[in-house]
Amino acid sequence: MIAQVFLRRILDLTCKKIPKAMQLTPELLKKSLSKVQDPDIKRDLVSLGMIQGIEIEGNKVRFTVVLTTPACPLKEVIKNNCLEVLTEDFGTDWKWDITMTATVTTVRDAAPVLPQVKNIIAIASGKGGVGKSTTSVNLAVALAELGAKVGLIDADISGPSIPTMFNVEGEQPAVKKEGEKNIIVPITQYGVKMMSIGFLTPTDSAVVWRGPMASSALRQFIADVEWGELDYLLIDLPPGTSDIHLTLVQTVPVTGAVIVTTPQKVALADATKGLSMFRQAQINVPILGVVENMAYFTPEELPNHKYHLFGKDGGKKLAEKYEVPFLGEIPIVQSIRESGDSGYPAVLKSGPTQEAYLKLAEEVARQIAIRNSSFEKTELVEIKL
Repeated sequence: MIAQVFLRRILDLTCKKIPKAMQLTPELLKKSLSKVQDPDIKRDLVSLGMIQGIEIEGNKVRFTVVLTTPACPLKEVIKNNCLEVLTEDFGTDWKWDITMTATVTTVRDAAPVLPQVKNIIAIASGKGGVGKSTTSVNLAVALAELGAKVGLIDADISGPSIPTMFNVEGEQPAVKKEGEKNIIVPITQYGVKMMSIGFLTPTDSAVVWRGPMASSALRQFIADVEWGELDYLLIDLPPGTSDIHLTLVQTVPVTGAVIVTTPQKVALADATKGLSMFRQAQINVPILGVVENMAYFTPEELPNHKYHLFGKDGGKKLAEKYEVPFLGEIPIVQSIRESGDSGYPAVLKSGPTQEAYLKLAEEVARQIAIRNSSFEKTELVEIKL
């Protein structure tokens, strides 16, 4: 009996002499964390290169989880899953210091045009009046609020509205010389860089241009503007399907398209055509999802009531029919109209509308990350006559 107690004590002392830093290595840590998956991409954090900066000092372990988007809504879920597997594999004596950060993913490596822009997103609608530009503005500002570097091109050459909605009417972008080329410096407001034909023409003047001139303007907005490093460059396209749409996909590979519609049947019919255009074999731009704008009306005095003025779930049914993500629904409320007129986006005002736009931004960023991990990069379109 005494011998057994003595032997057990010897074993205990021997184990205690082995420092924990020797028991745990970066390789063992990564092996454990390889059990944790990114809930969206469905791959483990280690193979995605998301575990970085491992430091082990005594019983303290520090490392960084690099998420695929700063807008990741599952940040805490991923962190808790890491803590769970680490505790299960190594016990409770360790102190885990996990830093959650993000780097927006891209498939545009070494792109000849806009090489510092990670993702180019087309915002499209089948018809006018469905709130596409309002959605573009608030989505751009929401992404910036969530920590991303964002740019916005107003590609609706004949009906530019971005300057008004950002309260920068009358401003003109600076021009600087780089070698033999004139480079336009974009206007920045609310953390978003932007360019619009509205900055270059008088406010009350109509822009009556044929297709080639409008297309040339879009190419200049893409190639001759100092965009710098951007996580997302949003392109607010004109309604319908036109020369501008073809010019875009012929000029730069588009990461994906967001389709904006209302629940109304006539809007859905046109949205279907816009969605189908991007899906054509010679264009082949991934559809990131459908946004249902003006989904319901909620009176200010009755915040818990929803009145479906234009029908219900039209956008959701469209997404289901074509098997694309449903990105969310935006209500029709007076504050959105007031924000557009005043040039102070609704996403910057606290309330249900802000929540809806921030949720939309998170979902769009999520779908971009999934797209970049699941599909090959988009190729430039070559229209053969």
